[in-house]
Amino acid sequence: MPNRLPLHERHLASGAKLDTVGDWELPLTYGDAADEYVAARRRAVLVDRGHYGILEVEGRDRATFLHALLSNEVKALAPGQGCAATLLDVHGKVQVVLYVWVLDDRILLVVPPGTARKVLEALDHYLFSEKVSLRDASEETALFLLVGPEAWALVERLTGVRPPERPWAHVAATLDGAAVRLVTGDGETGGAEIWCATAAADTARVWAALVDAGARPVGLTALESLRIEAGTPRFGHDVDESVLLPEIPLERLVSYTKGCYPGQEVVVRIRDRGHVNRVLTGLVLEGDTVPAPGAEVVADGGAVGRVTSAVRSFGLGRPIALAFVKRQHAKPDTAVSVRVGERTIAARVSGLPFTR
Repeated sequence: MPNRLPLHERHLASGAKLDTVGDWELPLTYGDAADEYVAARRRAVLVDRGHYGILEVEGRDRATFLHALLSNEVKALAPGQGCAATLLDVHGKVQVVLYVWVLDDRILLVVPPGTARKVLEALDHYLFSEKVSLRDASEETALFLLVGPEAWALVERLTGVRPPERPWAHVAATLDGAAVRLVTGDGETGGAEIWCATAAADTARVWAALVDAGARPVGLTALESLRIEAGTPRFGHDVDESVLLPEIPLERLVSYTKGCYPGQEVVVRIRDRGHVNRVLTGLVLEGDTVPAPGAEVVADGGAVGRVTSAVRSFGLGRPIALAFVKRQHAKPDTAVSVRVGERTIAARVSGLPFTR
């Protein structure tokens, strides 16, 4: 049986249509995905991120410990700051993509659904004499994502606090009597974003306050269109442990000025002396067929890549996809095809993001 969000019954009462995604039963839509998409572009919408994991890292050496392991700068971050980063293996392959939020007395790591135990064990493997303690706080914390141009004003109206502008910066606030942390996202949906973290005991109260203030709940159907249009890969779907960090176009995940970390030599060597053989890029497809993940991308009579995510874009009005494509075929506007069953569908390579 799949896991359920703590607000499962509330989502059902709101008219959510649910489906199993990975190990979780999640809302696909609350009735009209196209209208939810429009609301995200024009107003403010609310997404339940209760299936994400939260790890707490405490102890005197917490910042230097994480700095030595992650692909991005951690040691120089002050309380109230954060970043996106990856944990790599020694071959430069992505073990997880995560978010780092630095607080006064601890560092929080926000990890993708289903990865909390794996990441905790991976970090513990590197822990020797450092003064660091690691803990899974996922069941104690609720996470919501607010998206849309009116999200900032809505949150400020409820809390009296305006979230900081810098990506992954954060500030404490109170919302309907509940302590929350407001965190500025980095545009994974292609627009304004605020993460709202609160204690699990306050989950229902905070959700209700946001909805009552005008934030419309949206499901994965609209959210996937936003994500893919923005060119944001999802770990465990577009990116997994077979992917080299330089194969995904996310410079914000890496610092080239920090010291060593696992996989750093490979990342720097590729940047300075060579290239990757494939890259994650976009595809715009002809017709109405949305290819399944894993569909072959073909050109010059042979396979040159594979689709990782695809959706009918509400913004573009046609199917689009993220795909790994061989470097020589990945230049924007290159003609390719996607194999679906016994036929092929014409497509063109697109730069990312698809929309701005």
